[in-house]
Amino acid sequence: SIHAIIGENGAGKSTAMKILFGMIQPDAGRILLGGEEKKWGFSSDAIKCGIGMVHQHFMLAGAYSALENLLLGTEAHPFFQLNNTAAKQKLRHLADKYGFSKINLDKSVESFPVGVQQQLEILKLLYREASILILDEPTAVLTPQETASLFSNLKKLKSEGKTVLIITHKLREVMAVSDEVTVLRGGRTIGSVRTADTSPDKLAVMMVGRRIMPICGTRSELPKKIHGKINGQPVCQVSGVKTGDSNLLDGINLVVNAGEIVGVAGVQGNGQNELVRMLLCPRDFAGLATGMVSVCGLNIFNGFFGMETKAIKKLGVGVIPEDRQSEGLLMDRPAYENFILGMQRNRKFSKKGILSQKQIINSSLQALKNFDIRPQRTDLNAKDFSGGNQQKLIIAREFEMKPRFLIAVQPTRGVDIGAVEAIHRQILAARDGGTGVLLISYDLDEIIELSDRILVMYEGRIISEFMRGEATEKNLGLCMGGAKA
Repeated sequence: SIHAIIGENGAGKSTAMKILFGMIQPDAGRILLGGEEKKWGFSSDAIKCGIGMVHQHFMLAGAYSALENLLLGTEAHPFFQLNNTAAKQKLRHLADKYGFSKINLDKSVESFPVGVQQQLEILKLLYREASILILDEPTAVLTPQETASLFSNLKKLKSEGKTVLIITHKLREVMAVSDEVTVLRGGRTIGSVRTADTSPDKLAVMMVGRRIMPICGTRSELPKKIHGKINGQPVCQVSGVKTGDSNLLDGINLVVNAGEIVGVAGVQGNGQNELVRMLLCPRDFAGLATGMVSVCGLNIFNGFFGMETKAIKKLGVGVIPEDRQSEGLLMDRPAYENFILGMQRNRKFSKKGILSQKQIINSSLQALKNFDIRPQRTDLNAKDFSGGNQQKLIIAREFEMKPRFLIAVQPTRGVDIGAVEAIHRQILAARDGGTGVLLISYDLDEIIELSDRILVMYEGRIISEFMRGEATEKNLGLCMGGAKA
């Protein structure tokens, strides 16, 4: 069967699964496997019992090859030499069977897009012949096409007699793929139901204790007059930007005006990451690309000159990065330090170069409350928050800066349905307050719901543009595959 586990951020979903996987030792209770009580001190014990886990943030050694990652931990003895030829044959058979043909076993893992990295993690479990597979937020970084492929594979695994436990916040996906659902809230089981006997609305109420009101249909129209400093002028202009490799950026032209949300749709790997880098780190492209880029009225790139990221941020640019752990947070530093990153020299937090600890603590605690970041402890290191609460910490920081131009990449990745609602309202409120927003997301529902204009990227080019109300999941999907609107 496929069993979904849902709940708000911090409800205990990942913790419960890490206990099942042997990463965390329980203080009480029992684990029964096939009716037999099990106790293990390490994950290796759980793996020997046929349990495997794909974590929300992948556990891969990026500098090493796919083959080395797949075989890691299967060595019988430090001096035992693996038969790589036999291992490769088995892995290629599994990869072909489950449609993981994009995995080149000899390439380094860090060169793979995240969708292929996830396939690699699943292939690792299949190679170890796991009978119980735990997937933590498996679709958080996947495109709709990759999600459909994943679900097809999960159903194939189910038909082969394997058990799948899937943690997710996406209720539509719960209804599409699972047989049963268990809801957690505040570290406790609220209830378990058959998927066929429930609905997304009922599950949402079980998760958060109240009905979630959808954003769609409540959005205010784009204001005719913006009461900000920019007054509807462009906050971002990209003109004819082309990099040396045509597979990255190939003649990009786009404008983001104050008071509008411009959504960018596209299959991952079609130039979205390079576009964000061009806007934030143009020095990386100096001498390697042509075209012009201006942000908040200033030229930040002209082919030879690229402005420093620090200076670009000072113009009033906010960023919600795609990878919250490596690009958005200092994982070993407390929440209050992460909250003021980039604002540490502001008069609000610093006087004559000396940080005001009291003001920093008070402001960060208020942010934790405003954005419902749990637990509300400013002294807790970022790594000790759940993934969704880490995301909310970044969003709280960026909105505290009141940006003129906001670059939001996968802003609701890995957050629960209640938090998605709150984040969407924050983005819309910023838009209505005069902020120009560039929204890059692989969640088409999010793109369609929030965007005033939608651009589709394909092979480093913008091939289609839709005004609000014109785009559907079907026509966007066609364009994402290369068909022009």
